Amino acid sequence: MKINQRQKARVLLAVAIIFLTAVAVSGSLLREEAMVTDFSRKNIAPCLQYPFGTDWLGRNMFYRTLTGLSMSILIGISAAAVSAVLAMILGIAAAALGKRADLAITFVIDMILGIPHILLLILISYAMGKGLKGVIVGVALTHWTSLARLIRGEVMQLRESEYILIAEKLGHSKLKIAVKHMVPHLLPQFLVGLVLMFPHAILHESSITFLGFGLSVEQPAIGIILSESMKYLIMGKWWLALFPGMMLVLTVVLFDLGGESLRKILDPSSVHE
Repeated sequence: MKINQRQKARVLLAVAIIFLTAVAVSGSLLREEAMVTDFSRKNIAPCLQYPFGTDWLGRNMFYRTLTGLSMSILIGISAAAVSAVLAMILGIAAAALGKRADLAITFVIDMILGIPHILLLILISYAMGKGLKGVIVGVALTHWTSLARLIRGEVMQLRESEYILIAEKLGHSKLKIAVKHMVPHLLPQFLVGLVLMFPHAILHESSITFLGFGLSVEQPAIGIILSESMKYLIMGKWWLALFPGMMLVLTVVLFDLGGESLRKILDPSSVHE
């Protein structure tokens, strides 16, 4: 029996949600165990007892990896949520509040897009004092532009719709029209854009942390783990970077898969085969 694209998407979305939730929850619960040091078990290669091996301080790399991913997921969700809401507000404002607002917001979007992404992220994070707050603010303020441009384009099309024109002739305010008539049509794009921001947020958080402009070294973040493991690679301790790196890629791929699956579920063109 064949299943259509929406059914496949629902299964993939459920798998992604279950895995990411399990990682986030287990990582939070194992935070203390991930910090435990034991020099009697340092630099142990992957085995049944330690699937990801141990590091130079005897810390369990499996626990550290889960904890790091849990923190990355938390940062990704927080930053993406703030960024998506900002994009929604500015995207609607750009197209619904008149030509001047549109020109001003479009100028800001183009200006931000014209600056190298990672450079702007580092500058914002550093200005905010780095750490968890700096990373979340930096990611949130640099990831809203593409979604805002998409929402603006959708609003521009909606403005020409008959029911919008009728609402304007009936004397409804621009704010009422935007909230009552436009927002419901923009929710699918907003939700998909929100989910698809997660992988970018996680990758950029790991990147600036790896470069030393993100989270502090005391926190078992994936960027910290990968940065610290680099100097041990030449000593043959390959597992210190391999498994955290693979888990980071898997997490990013699952977020991306979840976003694409959600898009197919919400897409009215997804029909039974």
